[in-house]
Amino acid sequence: MDEAAQLAALPVLAFQAVLAFARLGAAVMALPGLGEEEVPAAIRLGLGLGLVVMLLPGLTERLPAPPDDAGEAARLILLEVLVGLWLGGLARIVVLAMAVAGQAIALLLGLAQALVPDPALGGMGTATGRFLALAATVLVLGSGLYLLPLRALTDSYALLPPGDPFPAEAGVEAIAAAVAESLALSLRLAAPFVLAAIVINVALGLLARIAPQVQVYFLAIPGQVLLGLALLAALMPPLLGAFGEGARAAFLALPGLR
Repeated sequence: MDEAAQLAALPVLAFQAVLAFARLGAAVMALPGLGEEEVPAAIRLGLGLGLVVMLLPGLTERLPAPPDDAGEAARLILLEVLVGLWLGGLARIVVLAMAVAGQAIALLLGLAQALVPDPALGGMGTATGRFLALAATVLVLGSGLYLLPLRALTDSYALLPPGDPFPAEAGVEAIAAAVAESLALSLRLAAPFVLAAIVINVALGLLARIAPQVQVYFLAIPGQVLLGLALLAALMPPLLGAFGEGARAAFLALPGLR
């Protein structure tokens, strides 16, 4: 290709790069591990641009040429941003299971009053919820699970070609299914603590009936917290293992990988 042909192809290539960045960059802002609030925006922006540089040569045949109408160009870009946020959000919902499980565990352990800032859930959250959310992020990055959503994002160009209407009905159904799966996973993760809370409360109820003169409440709170923290420390390895298996299965079910 001579210099004149290269110059003539630059506007097409620039528009295709913008379209690719609209989907990839929007997804990076929401993907688990890569799009965490703790990661500076400049780094997330750099990750999005890096994905564009790596993937654009293989996507040029699937990306449309720039339209003559500015409104049509804006529509294409907005559709790509929507698709990227949708795909990234589906993966993000899965990882939120750990934060939700941590919230439930804090309630069962009597630690619901100890609140810390939690960007994952917004506003203030419990200490165990924040701890498990960070543990999930470390697991996703350390085990390479983040590669599965990236692969689904790359393969999404075959499933949802740029310019095609966004499948709103299927998109909403996928979000509802992801929320249901995330909630089910969080309940499975918190199940041992539910059982422990039931046993402790039944024991305390029996103690209150047998020895009504004993101030059960003042004895129960410190003991419940200590036993709960000991149980959390003992169950952390299988807890992370169960989350890793559940997250992998959910990531493999993302659109584009099915």
